[in-house]
Amino acid sequence: MKSMLKSELAAAAGVSGKTFRRWLLTDEKFLREQGVKPKTKMLPPNVVKYLIEKYCIDVHP
Repeated sequence: MKSMLKSELAAAAGVSGKTFRRWLLTDEKFLREQGVKPKTKMLPPNVVKYLIEKYCIDVHP
């Protein structure tokens, strides 16, 4: 897994950036523990993997 922008994940999920940020609110504690702040644009690989699995996002390499 590689780092990805929030906007890239939102596009892969087929939702707007605003909707994707709302989704992330449900994982606020986990994201904080991983060092991801609300304004962070680039998500680390471990967070990308977690979100892809949780929301069943199909990301093509």
